[in-house]
Amino acid sequence: MGKLNEVQWEYVRKSLDAIDFGSVVITVHAGRVTQIDITEKKRFANMNNNHSLQNSK
Repeated sequence: MGKLNEVQWEYVRKSLDAIDFGSVVITVHAGRVTQIDITEKKRFANMNNNHSLQNSK
């Protein structure tokens, strides 16, 4: 089973604190943690700007 060392745990903790929406993926090969990926999603309110752009053409 893959185990995280203290440096890796700290990286995961800081990553989780820094994002509001997204994911943290820990990749394990041969029982060892080899990679940690952070994907952050930004969400914007739908302001219906497309309609105003169409009217200006």
